[in-house]
Amino acid sequence: MQRRDALLTALATLALAACSKNDGAPASASATGSPAAPPVNAQTAYAQASKGSGFAIGQLMAADPVLVFFDPQCPHCAELWKASQPLLAKIRMVWMPVGFLRGASEAQGATILGAPEPAVTMAAHEALLSSRQGGLTVNGTPPPENIAKVKANTELLNKLGADSVPYILYRNRQNGAYGTHAGALQTEQLAALVGL
Repeated sequence: MQRRDALLTALATLALAACSKNDGAPASASATGSPAAPPVNAQTAYAQASKGSGFAIGQLMAADPVLVFFDPQCPHCAELWKASQPLLAKIRMVWMPVGFLRGASEAQGATILGAPEPAVTMAAHEALLSSRQGGLTVNGTPPPENIAKVKANTELLNKLGADSVPYILYRNRQNGAYGTHAGALQTEQLAALVGL
């Protein structure tokens, strides 16, 4: 009986580990685009995702960065951000904002991209989001080129067939295999996923 309860708890946790496009209202009509395309193979998806706009953190000389699509309003993305911090001496991550959960997503993503130090701005944003304060307050309208990058990332995520964030694309260091993962992970799980 305890084993079954543990399994049900684990499954419930996995089900809540990502924010879906269906969880919130789209930020704009173009945020969800056309219906999701069928998933592509992981190596092709990684190559396509590498063309997205984001900011890099961690070991900048590391090959094959871990790519993460995130919505600034996604609490699971904030969990992944926090879980990734202990691994940054060993990996490079590229965080690419999308906007589909709430109206604030697009502007917050554009603000993070346009910040002089995006990683510092992202850390402040995720701390606010984790403490249920909604994240960054965006004053004014972000530059149109940054809004365009977030919209392009959202369309790219859709083309990859993903329907939730965080959406992780990676190449495992141990076996060289490409893979994708939807949802937040704990530090140890992320390390295992990328082959550390």
